Amino acid sequence: MSIGLSTALSGLSVASERLRASASNTANSGVSDFRRQQIESQTLEAGGVKGQLKQVNSVGSSPEAEMATQKSATYAFVANLRVLQTQLQASGTLLDIHA
Repeated sequence: MSIGLSTALSGLSVASERLRASASNTANSGVSDFRRQQIESQTLEAGGVKGQLKQVNSVGSSPEAEMATQKSATYAFVANLRVLQTQLQASGTLLDIHA
């Protein structure tokens, strides 16, 4: 698999996890002892990113902050999807040229 494909796929995965964690925070905002979750991203040497779920020490969550996180994760997901689509189109064009 090319670096572009693996980078886009890892970006899709991390964006999806950020959205899931934020949705969980929103759904559990009324639970008194719920610990907020967040995804910490780390750049990999071989390309791409890796996300790790962390529990935040603060209790509860801000609806506004969660909305911003969800929007940001959605934009990151769409951007990585566009990169993936472009990479696949470029690969198809390269195959057509050599055929």
